[in-house]
Amino acid sequence: MKINFIFVLASIIFFTACHNKKLIVYANNDVAIDENGKTITQKDDEGHVDKEIELKTGSKVEFKVQQKDGSIHNIEIPENGYYIVNVKAKDTIIGGYQKYSTQEEANRMITQEALKHSIDSLQQMTEGKNTGAANRTFFIPPNTAAKITDNTDATIVGPYHRMTSVEQQGNKEPEVYRFYTVKEVRDMIDKLKQHTGEKPPEEKKSKEAK
Repeated sequence: MKINFIFVLASIIFFTACHNKKLIVYANNDVAIDENGKTITQKDDEGHVDKEIELKTGSKVEFKVQQKDGSIHNIEIPENGYYIVNVKAKDTIIGGYQKYSTQEEANRMITQEALKHSIDSLQQMTEGKNTGAANRTFFIPPNTAAKITDNTDATIVGPYHRMTSVEQQGNKEPEVYRFYTVKEVRDMIDKLKQHTGEKPPEEKKSKEAK
C-alpha cells in the first residue's frame, strides 16, 4: 500500500496547529515556571518579567500559582488560542487591539476632540469598563488569564516594552495587541492631559496649597 507522505505531513501540521495554546506569562522577578508540572511559583512581588509558553494540547490546562505571600491560585486555560497569564502580585494588566496604521498616519496631528476621547477611553479601561473579548480590550487582574485571540501568530506587546511599529507582511495587516500595567496607563493619561491644557496633579496640588 502506498502512503501519500505529503498528505500525512500536512495532516500532522494541521492537527498540531489545531491543538495549540500559546501563553505569555507576565510575572514579577524571581519566578519559577514549571511547564510540565503546570506550576508557577512567584518568589517576589516587584519588578517585571515575561515568558512565552506553547502547549500542544486541545484539552483544558490548569496552572497552580503560588504567590510570595503563600496564597494559592488556580488559573484555567480552557481552549486553544493566545492567552495572557498575569501572575504579578499587585499589577493589573490592561490593553487591547491596535489598528494597523502607516508611519504617515501614525504621525498625523490629532485633534483636541480626538485627544480627549482617547483620554476618556484610557480612563475607562483602568476601571475595567467597556472591556472584554467583544471589544478586543482586556482588564486582567493578578492571578487570572484572558484569551486574547485565536491567532497564535498575532503580536502581543507587553508592559514596559517600547516597540511602536510592526512591519506589514504582504497585503495582510498585522494583528497587534498592546498591553500596559494600570500604573503605566495612569501616567500616560497625565501626560496626555497636559496637551489639553489641563495641569498635572502635582501642579494642581502645589497651586491649591499656596
